[in-house]
Amino acid sequence: MSETAKAGRKELYKDRQVQAFLRKLAGEQPSELLPAFDHDCGYKFTVLEEILEDTTEAENFLDQLTEVGILNRELHDKTILCPKCSSQRTSMRYNCPHCNSFNIEKSALIEHIICGYIDTEDRFKGDGQLACPKCQKTLTKQGIDYRKAGVWCKCNSCGKSFDIPVPSHVCRNCQTEFTFEDGRYREVYRYVLSEEAKEEASLDWVFVTPVRRLMEKSGYRVKTPGLLKGKSGADHLFDIAASKGKNKKMIVVDFATSSKAVSEQPVISMFAKIYDVNPAKAYLVVVPGISLSGKRMAKLYNITLIEGKGSKEVVESLEDVFT
Repeated sequence: MSETAKAGRKELYKDRQVQAFLRKLAGEQPSELLPAFDHDCGYKFTVLEEILEDTTEAENFLDQLTEVGILNRELHDKTILCPKCSSQRTSMRYNCPHCNSFNIEKSALIEHIICGYIDTEDRFKGDGQLACPKCQKTLTKQGIDYRKAGVWCKCNSCGKSFDIPVPSHVCRNCQTEFTFEDGRYREVYRYVLSEEAKEEASLDWVFVTPVRRLMEKSGYRVKTPGLLKGKSGADHLFDIAASKGKNKKMIVVDFATSSKAVSEQPVISMFAKIYDVNPAKAYLVVVPGISLSGKRMAKLYNITLIEGKGSKEVVESLEDVFT
């Protein structure tokens, strides 16, 4: 993978939605994202609905992560889309080749092996058993007395018979009927976390996982990531959202890591969220530390800072808080 792609990955790791997605994916065994089929809307990725603010951007989000090598994509399925409304809610119809009506009936063809007579199955039926209409002999054992010789269709609209119907598709969303030639045939992919991404992004979940376990051990109900609805009606994503006891007051935790002192930007971002959500307590974990302006801003915004050089230091600091 080129240095340009590596730089693109490092930039995307800073995105909070990407961080939440990677933690979610890294917790799966194997680390892959599978599309789920929904009868109303077709294939979708339910995990992304919990993470993305705008789910219509799911495809662009995955394309972006694939382009820089965070994800590898593999063909999962192919689906037909309506040429008019692009809906995946399509189904098959089998039509009469003479009048194009879908009002057809299908019957099995039966051949009486002894006399060679071939006709539809309904012509052989009578008195609860099969009998040859030509020689009147009773048929008892398939493969010895008779065999299935294919299918035969009859159109209830024009009355004509035929062996092979003409397939078509119908959109259940807008009722458009179309052929394979007119429809859009699109690939559906599953996504696997690349080895490069597992190594490079591990820092993000190295801190979250031990903190989550600490809080769960102390009796908290924890979500990672935690999606909370604010007073404005907007959804806000935190690295950890937890509650404890009967009052179920919410505690939120965010993480910010850097190779040097973290700037005040994570403090500003967290304040915008907690102002709308109004949790009981807000913690910002910064590794390895935070700038002086960041400390001042956190105090002003009533955000508790937890500083540490590594996961061990962070967990030890939080043990006094959550236990």
